[in-house]
Amino acid sequence: MNNGVFTISLDFELYWGMRDKKTIDEYGKNLKGVKHAVKKILELFDSYDVHATWATVGFLFAKDLSELEKFFPELEPLYINDNLNPYTYIKNNTNLEGCYHFAPEIIDELLKHDNQEIGTHTFSHYYCLESGQDKIKFSHDIKSAVKIAKHKNVSLSSLVFPRNQWNKDYLSTLNKYGVICYRGNENGWLYKAVNETEESLLRRGLRLIDSYINITGSNTYDINSINAVKPYNIPSSRFLRPVSKRFLLYESLRKKRILNSIQQAAKEHQVFHLWWHPHNFGINTQDNLDFLEDILIFYSKMKKEYGMQSLNMGEIGYYISKVKDNEKN
Repeated sequence: MNNGVFTISLDFELYWGMRDKKTIDEYGKNLKGVKHAVKKILELFDSYDVHATWATVGFLFAKDLSELEKFFPELEPLYINDNLNPYTYIKNNTNLEGCYHFAPEIIDELLKHDNQEIGTHTFSHYYCLESGQDKIKFSHDIKSAVKIAKHKNVSLSSLVFPRNQWNKDYLSTLNKYGVICYRGNENGWLYKAVNETEESLLRRGLRLIDSYINITGSNTYDINSINAVKPYNIPSSRFLRPVSKRFLLYESLRKKRILNSIQQAAKEHQVFHLWWHPHNFGINTQDNLDFLEDILIFYSKMKKEYGMQSLNMGEIGYYISKVKDNEKN
């Protein structure tokens, strides 16, 4: 591959990714805005020919709780912190409102658009570094994710670990179920995969600063540096934080940080991997769309000047597989 690669992945989770952080009263506006935000994001992707991976929590494929229960795994995680357990939440909240917990219509919309890959964010928004779960329970979770996706005629090739808690001991499970790639974390202490108890305000604060001021570098990388063994690690480069009214004066710095990294990837024939959650765009939607469009306009410029191309995670994974197969032959 003699050009740079621009890839995007979105962690599509609705309330399943926020249950232990915020109440629906606190975060409901973000979640209700997701359907509109996804529609507008897809319009931008179509306009700029952007390929993206939508890493989708398996629960979202169901139309209601009755359908979801048919795909429950044989073994469920038993987190020491029961607040992390979605099955406990379900038992205590049998009347789950669709706009917060299910999204089959949005998934149907994603399937109508070219170059949009539906990946998995595990079945239950599974936490791979928390106490009370193990590799066997993770395997059952991924099995359920594959089954419910297949029910929608979706084959899963890519995975994003919830809370970026990627666990090297679990990677063989992905091979078992046909998942060929996953999104790893940026290099360095700031982005090392940890569980909730090991996370710190210092790390969060420094990651916030890193969004505006270059602390950790561009986090771009040569596609040929990706590990040669499946599942392939396609690390993230930058989290696209939502537009902040509090830091409005500094948003130009955040944008410049992202554009500089994209330019480096284009010039050096490297990969730049941007990610965020659709619910980040659920409020202040137009401001966030405008920010995203500026990024996509710049990507188009890099495409014209340096031949940069957009690939989703699955396409990168299949490209690497083809290269490795050719090397063997």
